[in-house]
Amino acid sequence: MHELLHHLIETWFQWVQDWGYLGIILLMAMESSIFPVPSEVVIPPAAFLAAQGHLNFTGVVLAGTVGSYLGSAITYWVARALGRPLIMRYGKYFLMGPGKLERAEAWLARYEAGGVFFARLLPVIRHLISIPAGIVRMNFTIFSAVTITGSAIWCYILAYLGRKAHQVRPDLISNPEAMVSFIKSQSLWIILIIVVFTVLYFIVMRLSARRSA
Repeated sequence: MHELLHHLIETWFQWVQDWGYLGIILLMAMESSIFPVPSEVVIPPAAFLAAQGHLNFTGVVLAGTVGSYLGSAITYWVARALGRPLIMRYGKYFLMGPGKLERAEAWLARYEAGGVFFARLLPVIRHLISIPAGIVRMNFTIFSAVTITGSAIWCYILAYLGRKAHQVRPDLISNPEAMVSFIKSQSLWIILIIVVFTVLYFIVMRLSARRSA
């Protein structure tokens, strides 16, 4: 299993190096759907290449955002078209079992736009949030707006960390797994801040709901 993961990481790294912006778009589209491609193996190495002059930093962020939105939009419409029964039956094969789906639906019904926005900034959840959004038929314009905004912020964070990695560890471009570990360690404090803001948002929404009730 470890060897397979190592091979996949190296393959995705190579896609970014060989295909540039197109590789970023394709991989980030996969990352935002049911295919578990970590964004940490896409945007940081692309930012590495930008720091070396092979790509443009802004172009990397834009390509990542476009790919994220593309994958999210496709997943949204597939989930909306196929409906809940099919996901309940086969979702477990794509890490989306009935329990996860039901919790995601309840969460989305309560927090909707803000919930999708923060979900785009959190690991694991960001891969799955488009499915319940499509199933509950969330307004697509609102879904698109918060998805694009959240994806752009996340891609910028990863690109910034990739550029930082190039400054302090330029050798990481030849060691995909070491780069992923470096990015994850550097992003922990950012994820913690996002989690704090997410919790505060949920608390405010819950208190507002109680007052309205």
